[in-house]
Amino acid sequence: MRNEILNIIIGMSLVTYFTRFGALALFRFTGMPTWLGRWLKYVPIAILTALIVPSLLLPKGSLDISLNNHYLIAGIAAAFAAYKSRNIIATLGLGMSVLFILKLL
Repeated sequence: MRNEILNIIIGMSLVTYFTRFGALALFRFTGMPTWLGRWLKYVPIAILTALIVPSLLLPKGSLDISLNNHYLIAGIAAAFAAYKSRNIIATLGLGMSVLFILKLL
């Protein structure tokens, strides 16, 4: 393994460790404030949205809100399945099935 890659891996692990340790040390005696807990509850949703929405709306690098955008149609079907069933297997299955069928057509 190249030295550069090993240094990157070690650096990333140190940064991850110290950010987690810092939060643990900071809130060890006082506990986490309620306002911070409420705020942190929405961080995973925001990150997931930031990762998924560009893939659905910008599949080829430009905005595509049309019926030719198979990713958007499959994403809408998956979102509907997630809302109705609250089942991750059904959501993934429907989304991938719709995308597969649209790619075949």
